Amino acid sequence: MAAPSYATPLEKVWHYTYLVICGLIFFYLIAPILVIIPLSFNAVPFFTFTPEMLSFDPAGYSTKWYEDFFSNANWQGAVKNSFIIAFFATIISTTLGTIAALGLSRAEMPFKSIIMAILISPMIVPLIISAAGMYFFYTQIGLASTHLGVILAHAALGTPFVVITVTATLVGFDRSLMRAAANLGASPTRTFFKVIVPLILPGVISGALFAFITSFDEVIVIQFVGSYEQRTIPWQMFSGIREQISPTILAVATLLVCVSIMLLFSVELLRRRGERLRGIKG
Repeated sequence: MAAPSYATPLEKVWHYTYLVICGLIFFYLIAPILVIIPLSFNAVPFFTFTPEMLSFDPAGYSTKWYEDFFSNANWQGAVKNSFIIAFFATIISTTLGTIAALGLSRAEMPFKSIIMAILISPMIVPLIISAAGMYFFYTQIGLASTHLGVILAHAALGTPFVVITVTATLVGFDRSLMRAAANLGASPTRTFFKVIVPLILPGVISGALFAFITSFDEVIVIQFVGSYEQRTIPWQMFSGIREQISPTILAVATLLVCVSIMLLFSVELLRRRGERLRGIKG
């Protein structure tokens, strides 16, 4: 990106210096992630680049770690649990977070700041503290080491993301549309589903995607409130690093990176669609 033609020499120097700094920060954040992709195709069970890989010898590359992932019963069980837990946790957190955001957006809502602080507290409190608290609470009510307990725990972690994204969407919401619908004879229920929901839907889906990613990647809480029967992909990866190091972990990490990229790309498309619906961007 070139500097504006009217910029002074000093401003041009700062402009290009700023771009270099941004590029270095981007490289610092992305490089460790990109390294695991070629390592996942290593033909030998090492976490380092072999001479064959560095010389681009086809004999140094293999897809057997991906084959192991798709054929190993432990990994497939973890995949199944991850999707089941993340799916239901996302539904619960999206429903609760959307309702909370709609309530907090009302001008007559009392103690909005305090309620918002409580709702987003799972994002602020260290996960180890939340996990320990959930463990003692779930043990008392019989939800420890159950799928339902893990789903509820992940829903609690994902709800703040839904609240924040839906609240941000409601900032640009034109409430005169609700009054217009009422004047035309629409009931509150019809107004909600025909007017409000279509306009806030991009924010709701974005929040749901963030909640899904949060549940799908979570490893600390599930180790406290779950058991081997509820093991997820992150738990299986963590256990593999401690017990039996295998490049299959790198193959799984590569697949998770691809899934995360697709989800973030979807979030960006939804954000742009929401801006167009609110008339912010043409």
